[in-house]
Amino acid sequence: MKNFNALGIILISCLFTNAYAQKKTNSAVAKPTKAVIATTTAVTNDPVLVNVAGQNITRSEFERVYYKNNNKGTANDEKSIRDYMELFINYKLKVKEAESLKMDTSAAFKDELTGYRKQLAQPYLTDKDVNDNLVKEAYNRLQNDVRASHILIKLSSDALPKDTLAAYNRIMKIREKIVKGADFEKMARDSSEDPSAKENGGDLGYFTGLQMVYPFETAAYNTKPGQVSMPVRTRFGYHIIKVSDIRPAVGEIHTAHIMIKVNKTDNDSLQKEAKRKIDEIYAKFKAGEKFDDLAKQYSDDKGSAVNGGVLPWFGTGKMVPEYEKASFALLKDNDVSAPVKSAYGWHIIKRIEKRGIASFDEKKNELKNQIMRDSRNEMGRASLVAKIKKENNFKEFVANKEDYIKSLDTTLADGTYNDSSALKKTKPLFNLAGKEYTQFDFAAYLAKHQTKRKDITSQAIAYSQYENFVTDACIALEESQLDRKYPDFKALMDEYRDGILLFDLTDKMVWSKAVKDTTGLEQFYEKNKNNYMWGERLDAVIYTCKDAAVAKEARKMIKKKKSDSEIAATLNKDSSLNINIKDSKYAKGDNEIIDKLEWKTGLSADMNNNNQVVFVDVKSILAAQPKKLDEARGLITADYQNFLEKSWITELRKKYSYSVNEDVLKSMFAK
Repeated sequence: MKNFNALGIILISCLFTNAYAQKKTNSAVAKPTKAVIATTTAVTNDPVLVNVAGQNITRSEFERVYYKNNNKGTANDEKSIRDYMELFINYKLKVKEAESLKMDTSAAFKDELTGYRKQLAQPYLTDKDVNDNLVKEAYNRLQNDVRASHILIKLSSDALPKDTLAAYNRIMKIREKIVKGADFEKMARDSSEDPSAKENGGDLGYFTGLQMVYPFETAAYNTKPGQVSMPVRTRFGYHIIKVSDIRPAVGEIHTAHIMIKVNKTDNDSLQKEAKRKIDEIYAKFKAGEKFDDLAKQYSDDKGSAVNGGVLPWFGTGKMVPEYEKASFALLKDNDVSAPVKSAYGWHIIKRIEKRGIASFDEKKNELKNQIMRDSRNEMGRASLVAKIKKENNFKEFVANKEDYIKSLDTTLADGTYNDSSALKKTKPLFNLAGKEYTQFDFAAYLAKHQTKRKDITSQAIAYSQYENFVTDACIALEESQLDRKYPDFKALMDEYRDGILLFDLTDKMVWSKAVKDTTGLEQFYEKNKNNYMWGERLDAVIYTCKDAAVAKEARKMIKKKKSDSEIAATLNKDSSLNINIKDSKYAKGDNEIIDKLEWKTGLSADMNNNNQVVFVDVKSILAAQPKKLDEARGLITADYQNFLEKSWITELRKKYSYSVNEDVLKSMFAK
């Protein structure tokens, strides 16, 4: 599936390709063509604004997409609306072309749209009131961090009653011992079935809302410090929880780091080498070198190194404890820690910014999305199912259900159940919205969802799956009615439909074409090569040395015609930090060292830069010249895509008719 937001191609909120939206023209809306527009639709107060290829679009339809991208209070000026209308017409023409090519009938298109529908439907398939309360509860819990330990007795979520009782009795006996004075940590090490308990004594550290499964989180927040909870059931089994501390939330922090990787299993030599290296880097920082430069040059965390070591924002429980503790211990922005050891290696940590918990309004949408992915979403779904049953006259035939389940043999538990054995089982199990769901329908459901189980009977599986069968039927009914019940959902689906078509066709006509059409790209480059120029540049090597002694040795080796690789290998034998060599072509403004030089060939004088000695070997001065195709391929390809798109739009505007009702358009302008 295409991620329109990530690609920056189709914005769900506005429907248009960014590449084209950035090219807003100043041209007036096209004069009416032979297409005839009706002045109004069936709704007299919603006049037709534009007709594109025979399709009438009302003022409200246009405003809906327009105001998604423009502030209603400030963007109703004539130029903004006319520019957007041009884009809107282009967008509709592309969709029409995709339809004329029958791209909307392909199996791939239908499958993709179905996939998006399932995603987009999820917020509508839960009880909004229940979820709103869960959002408020989650936000309230975010105001505090809880430190707790636990003891776990594992239990499958669909365990037999006797196994459930046995697990409950085991955890209760452990709790009774602790209440009578037994040490919680020792009991956790001896009895807990959480593997980490052997090392941490059950201590989970600090956590906050939405970091634990919901029943566990609820129990922890409802247990006072020093107390031990009653057993709580989660999908992992039974837990007892001891809360040791509740503190106001520490908030979130934004950091950067320099990391030297080291593993617990590394030998002493590797451990010492890692420590020596991190200390050398820290000394360089203390001597005045820039943190982000050091991160880029030395950090083993390559993902963050390219950005100067910058990591995403994080709060309680999101990082390894050592890193989290050291980060929050930094008192001011731009403070930098001494080397800190974690399970991943050594870190030097820089605090960029710290903030408290965002306001409820700022946090609300994020929390909604988290809850949709969390087990607590089941509460909202269960409430919705109850409403669906009531609204659609749900009627259950319990005797028929019992009759069918009792008839099951061991094949369901064995994972070999064949629903053909139930062909004659046609009695109704329940009725929903006038539709009858039979024993055979349920048999087909069981066959589709079966897995081999050794610890449970076929009957127990069937009882559990029956509830899922009913729920799925209710949700399927509700999903089928979303377009009718929720106009905003229908509009969103229409946008996704058009977005997929637009993406696929634009890829074919513009993006992929520009990449594959090497001849066309070369011809475009030749016609426009003077638009892609190098300014005057230096072909030079920059030598950054630990001190003057290293610089002196490097100069000696250069005079002896030693290669840069030989120089680096020799001088960095004892430490990789002694010398850094960078060979490149530099324009003015590319590098601060180069900018300080008098532009002439040969070796420069030594310069001090952040307590290091730097000199430059200028090999040649390159005159201004056009960039080669490979040197500017990305920019040239982007310009070629814009050229292709412009030409394509011109063709579409000739192929299809379009017209704008000027009176209706003018009514949108600010008075």
